[in-house]
Amino acid sequence: MVAVWAVSTLTMLVLAGILPDFKLQSDGNDSATRIGITAALGAGAFGLLSALVWPLLVRALLLVPALVLGLLVFFLNGSLLLLALRLNPSGRGEVAPETAVVVAAVMSAVASATGGALAVRDDEAYRRRLYRRAVRRRRRAVPGACPPTPGTVHIQLDGVGHEVLRGAVGKGLMPTVAAWLGAPSADGAPGGEPSHRLTEWRTDWSSQTGASQLGILHGSNHDVPAFRWYEKDTREVMVCNRPSSAIELQRRAVARTGRDGLLSEDGASRGNLFGGGAQQLALVLSMAARRGRGERSRAGYFVYFSDPANAVRTAMSFVAEVGRELGQSARARLGGRRPRVSRGGLYPLVRAFATVVERDVVVAAVIGDMLAGRRAVYADLVAYDEVAHHSGPASGDAGKVLQRLDRSLALLAKVAEHAPREYRIVLLSDHGQSPGETFQARYGLTLGQLVRAGCGLPVPRRAGRTHSGAEARAAVRAALHRPVEEGAEEHRPARRSGPVVLASGNLGLVSFPDVPHRMTREEIDRRHPALLSTLANHPGVGFVLVACEGEPGPDGTPPGVLLGARGAEVPLAELDSAPGPLADFGPGAADAVRRTHGFPHTADIMVNSWYDPADGEVLAFEEQIGSHGGLGGAQTRPFLLSPRTLSDPLTDGKPLVGAEQVHGVLRRWLAESDAARTPAAEPSTGQVADTS
Repeated sequence: MVAVWAVSTLTMLVLAGILPDFKLQSDGNDSATRIGITAALGAGAFGLLSALVWPLLVRALLLVPALVLGLLVFFLNGSLLLLALRLNPSGRGEVAPETAVVVAAVMSAVASATGGALAVRDDEAYRRRLYRRAVRRRRRAVPGACPPTPGTVHIQLDGVGHEVLRGAVGKGLMPTVAAWLGAPSADGAPGGEPSHRLTEWRTDWSSQTGASQLGILHGSNHDVPAFRWYEKDTREVMVCNRPSSAIELQRRAVARTGRDGLLSEDGASRGNLFGGGAQQLALVLSMAARRGRGERSRAGYFVYFSDPANAVRTAMSFVAEVGRELGQSARARLGGRRPRVSRGGLYPLVRAFATVVERDVVVAAVIGDMLAGRRAVYADLVAYDEVAHHSGPASGDAGKVLQRLDRSLALLAKVAEHAPREYRIVLLSDHGQSPGETFQARYGLTLGQLVRAGCGLPVPRRAGRTHSGAEARAAVRAALHRPVEEGAEEHRPARRSGPVVLASGNLGLVSFPDVPHRMTREEIDRRHPALLSTLANHPGVGFVLVACEGEPGPDGTPPGVLLGARGAEVPLAELDSAPGPLADFGPGAADAVRRTHGFPHTADIMVNSWYDPADGEVLAFEEQIGSHGGLGGAQTRPFLLSPRTLSDPLTDGKPLVGAEQVHGVLRRWLAESDAARTPAAEPSTGQVADTS
């Protein structure tokens, strides 16, 4: 603290000599000693006001959008500096209001950097600081308030596939994960005894966060055919990252399972699309649709931004990340890298939000949960997914993001050493990503244009932009209190409009809003004779699913048929013996297609892109060179990294298939933790012990 105060005093003296509107002396030209005392008193008063007043200001401004609050940091700090100079006993300091903002920003930045250099960047010093904080919490805690059973922290690395994680460990990008797996270090040193086991699991056909996270947290992702789809009964487009859609999907899952969710008992949900039944919520998208005073998911912002050093440090990192993205994008463009998508507009800001703001706030919230001794925590870090969409899942840009995420995991592991209860850290992903250029880049037209051509409708020369659907973009809009909508026409298409064509990665959905029921192949052929053959025979399409006439199944689902190139037709009931167009898509593809076919809101036509099993490439119907949402490649193979103290997730020897099965495994592990008593923590003697 003394070092930070001294540096702040020196910074104030330097700024007073540089800025004409900032003075630390009277008109009589005080001595250097008097000026130094004035600077020291001013810096001390500014630091004291920041520590005392700042948390109250942040709490009063919780209704302000999070990103706007980040910008207000500088103006609020300027106001505190003005107040500090007025309270200065020497009465000699004065500063213009606009200059106060600059002075306060520079002082906070220097103080933050100094504090970080002296403590945060010193792992051992930071570890001791966490230990002291935990000791203070235990002293204030009611005896016996924290159960003597292990808690569980689930960290979701959004979009990180099983192969990507193994590759990152092998390249030395993730030393924390490597240590958990007992893998050799980057310098070739042999690994130790593994503490965790790595398991691959398979997603449903809809390999995206909305379907996977809903199944993982609530135990059901029934009737979630894609990231976005049209529902004929409500005449609305559902979008998983739209708050109103997310809360409805959560309601349906609870109604179907009859349970609140994985986190309903002393749980916390951080940075997720859904709440999981938790009472402690921060940055949960489904809560953004609620407007009640007690229902807003904003606690994480207060906890994090109540520390002005955090606010300034995150703001500086945000600016640095924007510069990093601009540089990487320019190098990719000048180097002629292919495939490549546009990374202009607001994307650098969206990326910086995902890789800096969202990460910092979520990790800080999880740290608070661990030190509070919560039973179960589930947090989603979307940084890799956002960068991989635009840079590629195996790119150097994405690899650097994995390095920074590994440092966050190392920090959480250190916090676990000082928590009031033992914590088991479970690392998992919701899906992977498959590389490949976009459908439009390869063939010069979008899926929507191809559908209109097959229907004999006019094709616009200029295609409308397809939104990427990345979770970070929705989180930014929610943080700004802006609705996450796709436009009024797309949200509620008119009955007499043309076909509604929606994209979810390399999965396309075609619906006809003027027909109230799901159309069959025969009905589509009568209306648009060339449409299905146009889609099935296109080289960028892997297969097409459509219902057909015939005796419905016990649940009322009509028969279905899979269409492929060169007139291939395979009834769904025969896919196991004759996979046809599904042959290249790997094991489990037939079951995934049949399950989706039985959903009430499956589109009239489901289109999965071409897939090359040799290099794992797909063709995204969105502007992404790393995509997920359909079948084909690494996107359907996420991972589950679990402590060996927990039972093997593959107890019956069968593969782990679908997010609902992952939910069952996580529930089993929570029950095992509840039944496992751990030795009570030794009471502290007041000295900071060696915890290494």
